[in-house]
Amino acid sequence: MAADWQLPAAVIAAIPAAVRAEQPTFATTGGLHAAALCDRAGRVLAVAEDVGRHNAVDKLVGAAVAAGGLPWRERVLALTGRAGYELLEKAVLAGVPVVVAVSAPSRLAIDVAERFGVTLCGFVRPPRLNVYSHGWRVVGP
Repeated sequence: MAADWQLPAAVIAAIPAAVRAEQPTFATTGGLHAAALCDRAGRVLAVAEDVGRHNAVDKLVGAAVAAGGLPWRERVLALTGRAGYELLEKAVLAGVPVVVAVSAPSRLAIDVAERFGVTLCGFVRPPRLNVYSHGWRVVGP
């Protein structure tokens, strides 16, 4: 990824709560995943919910394609579940340089992120988070 910007760790740590606040169906059912597009300040710009992690990302990317909103070079992709390699591949194709997940990434997801220059953060649960690849984009404690 060509993005050369950095993001404070505190901003990354706050993203899951910001996404949760934008999940009306999850609040009612407790049974949906979400994918969210955030700006560099951690503000949620768009959310897609679905019972499947992959479908949520597909909905979010599809809406961006329809609106002419790709690539996401200045954005963060937030995932409410595990970061599998397929989701990282979608992030790469969408041009997003930072992916934040509340759960674990798979080994293949880390490999994809490393190879394509994506900063991958997992187990993002304030005040902690793990950075698995391209950690130079994450600054601060």
